[in-house]
Amino acid sequence: MIKITLPDGSVKEFEKATTPIEVAKSISEGLARNVISAKFNETIVETTTPLETDGSLVLFTWNDKEGKTAFWHSTSHIVAQAIEELYPGVKLTIGPAIENGFYYDVELPNGSISEKDFTAIEKKALEIARGKHDYKMRAVSKADALAFYKKQGNEYKVELIENLEDGTITFCDHDTFTDLCRGGHIPNTGIVKAIKILSVAGAYWRGNENNTQLTRIYGISFPKQKELTEYLALLEEAKKRDHRKLGKELELFTFSQKVGQGLPLWLPKGAALRERLENFLKKAQKKAGYEMVVTPHIGQKELYVTSGHYEKYGEDSFQPIHTPKEGEEFLLKPMNCPHHCEIYNTKPYSYKELPKRFAEFGTVYRYEQSGELHGLTRVRGFTQDDAHIFCTPDQLDEEFKNVIDLSLYVLGSLGFENFTAQVSVRDLDNPEKYIGSVENWEKAEQAIINAAKEKGLNFVIEAGEAAFYGPKLDFMVKDALGRQWQLGTIQVDYNLPERFDLSYKGSDNELHRPVMIHRAPFGSMERFIALLLEHTGGNFPLWLTPEQAIILPVSEKHEKYAEKVLKSLENNEIRALVDSRNETVGKKIREAEMAKIPFMLIVGENDEADNTISVRKHGGEDLGAISIATFTDLVNTEINSTLKTF
Repeated sequence: MIKITLPDGSVKEFEKATTPIEVAKSISEGLARNVISAKFNETIVETTTPLETDGSLVLFTWNDKEGKTAFWHSTSHIVAQAIEELYPGVKLTIGPAIENGFYYDVELPNGSISEKDFTAIEKKALEIARGKHDYKMRAVSKADALAFYKKQGNEYKVELIENLEDGTITFCDHDTFTDLCRGGHIPNTGIVKAIKILSVAGAYWRGNENNTQLTRIYGISFPKQKELTEYLALLEEAKKRDHRKLGKELELFTFSQKVGQGLPLWLPKGAALRERLENFLKKAQKKAGYEMVVTPHIGQKELYVTSGHYEKYGEDSFQPIHTPKEGEEFLLKPMNCPHHCEIYNTKPYSYKELPKRFAEFGTVYRYEQSGELHGLTRVRGFTQDDAHIFCTPDQLDEEFKNVIDLSLYVLGSLGFENFTAQVSVRDLDNPEKYIGSVENWEKAEQAIINAAKEKGLNFVIEAGEAAFYGPKLDFMVKDALGRQWQLGTIQVDYNLPERFDLSYKGSDNELHRPVMIHRAPFGSMERFIALLLEHTGGNFPLWLTPEQAIILPVSEKHEKYAEKVLKSLENNEIRALVDSRNETVGKKIREAEMAKIPFMLIVGENDEADNTISVRKHGGEDLGAISIATFTDLVNTEINSTLKTF
């Protein structure tokens, strides 16, 4: 007999070689019908894997992240079989599950796959799925595995197998299809009821641009057709909200091939939007005791060698800038923190002068691969709302909680109410990924966990997600479409103060190391604005929107009154403009709707006579004719309801 520990802590005895699905049946038939994946002693297993030892077992359904991973990975096998049958001679490479769905990279014998081929692939894949074929894992010797794929002429699978150890190689079979696979499948293909091929793209073998370019086929699948229909509707809404589309329509930013890929150009409306966001945070930071600093866009290479950034990120940085002086090298600034360490080092500090809080909207540069660039969310030059707090160990808890308060204020003022806090700690199995002592890491991790608990945050702990120099707390925000994004980060760092030999004089008159907190509520201005655009669909909070109102004179003879209204609004700090083009009011309203301007103020003969404005809200609600003073109060009330005082 073996003892199986379940997630609720209960322990049940079973005969040796009992499978996870049999354990599920012993609990309830309903659970067994829904179980599609399992984890035994922290390792993903098949639902039919015989359990030979005591251990802990977790059963997953479609509603679990791990269940979806198994479901989508299993579907990638089905789609790979469909492609093999439709395109004889195709060479399969890898097909993992991703955050939403899966992909499979293939080398086609000739020609290419385009959107017109998607329906045929889906039809064939569903035909295979309906066969209810079991997924069966089997161990294969290295020699046999190599022979199998050499016979197929598949050099990609051969390369993968050559890097594996004999005794660790497994194949997965279903129907007439076999694939090199580590495992983690649903019980059978029949559970997959809906499949959609979403797109195709180019992808270099193993991500190396010197290798062959393959065809990457993206897809998604569901256990019910209804869920696929809902997902596709969500995708359509996401397309409408795409920040690249909205950024162009609202005239916020653009890109130029002549300037360079991944280097956004901010247009007047976008620059004004950024400035308002910056001023909003600067005002809160000032109240929280931050001091603004400014650092250059480049630094000596040695600065980043000292900080450890060059060792970790040198390959992703722009190449060094050489000066006329032999051996002198500079880098475009990849991080602001080393510069702030040097600012701290300009004078000696006493414990009575700490904490020091240095803040900067600092632009940094990273050389992202061109294939990874994406609008404003992945760029080569971006501005961080960076700040670094240097404090004593005794001040760390209070300072960290204060930063949490500031981050929550930022998210709340911009409508991001649905979030989870993620505490990112080390991967204990790969200590070489990190710098600094184990003792400091343990102290830093515990400080973050304690602060999250004391602030009552809904948080999860994720191993392996820490920065190389310290653990962090990230705010994982769900947007209006239910998608999760990382917005805002707080990191504890004992390592950079050590590397830069930072110190302060304690009450004992001895020198001590300060603790450093890295903090960026927005993360980066570019990415934050992109996500805000998609979250709001371009309908920004009233306090932030580029133009709060547009005045539409009914005819040319009402333009003078329109200008009078404009001046009155501007005196009340309401951002407005007059549309005096020779167009119909109907057309002006339609275009103002497209521009997502919150209020349209129509002024005609009666308005001028009564000193009023006829107000129409974005979306079509008619507020009728009201005085300018009433409209001003309405705007201020709406702003005050969302923009609280910090």
